[in-house]
Amino acid sequence: MKIIDGTAIAKQMLDELKIQVEESGLSPKLAVILVGDDPASKIYMKSKEAACSHIGIRYEKYLLPQSTQDELLNLIKELNESEVNAILLEMPLPRGIDGDAALEAIDPIKDVDGFHPINMGKLLIGDETIAPCTPLGVIELLRRSNIEIFGKHVVVVGRSNIVGKPMAAMLLNRDATVTVCHSKTKNLAKITKEADILIVAIGKPRFITAEMVKEGAVVIDVGINNPGGAVVGDVDFEKVKEKASAITPVPGGVGPMTVASLMKNTLSLAIAQSG
Repeated sequence: MKIIDGTAIAKQMLDELKIQVEESGLSPKLAVILVGDDPASKIYMKSKEAACSHIGIRYEKYLLPQSTQDELLNLIKELNESEVNAILLEMPLPRGIDGDAALEAIDPIKDVDGFHPINMGKLLIGDETIAPCTPLGVIELLRRSNIEIFGKHVVVVGRSNIVGKPMAAMLLNRDATVTVCHSKTKNLAKITKEADILIVAIGKPRFITAEMVKEGAVVIDVGINNPGGAVVGDVDFEKVKEKASAITPVPGGVGPMTVASLMKNTLSLAIAQSG
């Protein structure tokens, strides 16, 4: 059994990106918007700021603790028209803010998370110029761990627009056979046990048990939960690791790869905008 070290792989990616930023001659700029006061988002923002500092990307943060929909849309409009190369809107958004309208307001050529309908549509037809950061991080994690996707049966548990749906599309783009499960799926354990690669993103702590995993499967845990103050994933790590051939821990698995992928997308947007 191999524990996939996302922290080490992300560091390798960031070191490579630092060289690429220097060689590009560009000075990419990322703007991050936080609406409300979500504690987890604040932690993620710090890790993104540290990654930007490491590789040479300029970082701007916009904190809108009591923002209205109009204030948010006006800020996005200003950033669309500014020198900023990449715009990131932290999720989740507070109640009363229309997330779909906000994401659609971001210029698709500055949409670093790849959530604009135009960029999501491109992803479905195989254009991954800007792919959502967490699925991109998972793909990179598998690639750098020498885990083959081609021809494998991959089961994705979760169908969110942020992870599950784009994850399935990216796996299909790499010739995997993909099954997507969700809260309404019947006989879930039977399906997950058929997976060569099991990717879990449902937001339920330790939901996937050893009985739901095939012997020798690769298990990628995207979940981050905080029950009783302890950070755990969607997979019962201690039990499942005894059956898996490879598994990601939480923390230290997919999370750091999401940040590294954000940096990669920021540089890609800056290069595209420079012509």
